[in-house]
Amino acid sequence: MDVTAQPRMTSGEGPIPAPVRRAEPTIWRNPHRRDAASVLAASAFSEADMRGAEARWRRFAPLLAALFDGTDEGRIDSPLLPVGPDLARTLRGGAPGSVWVKADHDLPVTGCIKARGGVYEVLAYAETLAGAAGLLRPGLSYAAFASGPFRELFARHTIAVGSTGNLGFSVGVMGRALGFQVEVHMSHDAKAWKKQRLRELGARVVEHPGDYGLAVATARDAFRDRADAHFVDDEDSVDLFLGYAAAALDLQRQLASAGIAVDGAHPLFVYLPCGVGGAPGGVAFGLTLLFGDAVRPVFVEPVAAPCMLVQLAAGLDRPVSVYEAGLDNRTAADGLAVASASLLVARTVGPLIDAVVTVPDADLFHWLKALWTGAGMRLEPSAASGFAALSRFLAAGMPAEAGSATHVVWTTGGAHLPDAEFAAALAQA
Repeated sequence: MDVTAQPRMTSGEGPIPAPVRRAEPTIWRNPHRRDAASVLAASAFSEADMRGAEARWRRFAPLLAALFDGTDEGRIDSPLLPVGPDLARTLRGGAPGSVWVKADHDLPVTGCIKARGGVYEVLAYAETLAGAAGLLRPGLSYAAFASGPFRELFARHTIAVGSTGNLGFSVGVMGRALGFQVEVHMSHDAKAWKKQRLRELGARVVEHPGDYGLAVATARDAFRDRADAHFVDDEDSVDLFLGYAAAALDLQRQLASAGIAVDGAHPLFVYLPCGVGGAPGGVAFGLTLLFGDAVRPVFVEPVAAPCMLVQLAAGLDRPVSVYEAGLDNRTAADGLAVASASLLVARTVGPLIDAVVTVPDADLFHWLKALWTGAGMRLEPSAASGFAALSRFLAAGMPAEAGSATHVVWTTGGAHLPDAEFAAALAQA
């Protein structure tokens, strides 16, 4: 396949554009985008919520530093890396602007962006339980959560989640480290190695013959009325959303440190791989709180599973799946193999998304190899999708104000990819 062949540019040509239905690479410029101020004014979430999540991260920093190597003073964050000139030139295809990578493929603890949401929600639940049990007291170091009465309390509770792999691992790592029982419901397209590493943590893995949506729905029903358990709902969790949103503050600090301006004359395009939508939605929302209309979120989805594009194009009155658009939801990007987007996310950030770009699997393997050989980045196919989208987006023509833009590709997973899996992915390029 010629990965330089460009998709058709679409906007409001019908509820679900014909190229999307045909599983063709598509750039969908969001006709429903509105100004940030009006969207944020009507939102159920505010900057205070995001900063509250950041404050919780700070409270738990001593615990994270004690439990996990690689956390910088208890922070779970990744570097902002410049893309080398040769690779950046290839990505831009002659278009102006600088290219950076927010390297969550190498995020501490989990090696994937899901730590920002999954780890955060486990910590929020642990704090709630500890408070209800009277274990919190003034001046307490949260490092105590890993010992004594805290672990005894947590051992009597179960945390459950439905996942294709990375969210389950993030919940499992943090949950088991605190002594919780953990149950992960996984779809047919979850990788065997991701299931095995959960079992090695001591988590219970429940396999489902159906897709991600079925795994989530089954787990939700199983834990709906259990007082001794907490279900991490990837489709409808406020804690997940806010945990991801707090990542915007990390990027803001890094951009300032690098001397990168973000304003009307210097827009920030951020390319965010999208599955159900929690991670990209939270990040996009947080960045919009900080930068307003100067940030231009671009969501990235596989051609076979563009659930957010389908939902936004069809409207927000009811859930709409890719199956209704005639697509099969089968992709090598297992973390993005989701048939239906989160309505919570679609309704919250839909009007803030600049575009959705869909990419074929061949592009994922092409850029996975290019990033490995050109920059030494070890990515999962899902994490390579942002580079595929950036290349197509720029080649298809950018808005006039993008001449002085900064482009940030947010990677999502890869550091923990087994050697055999990575070699197999490279061989497909």
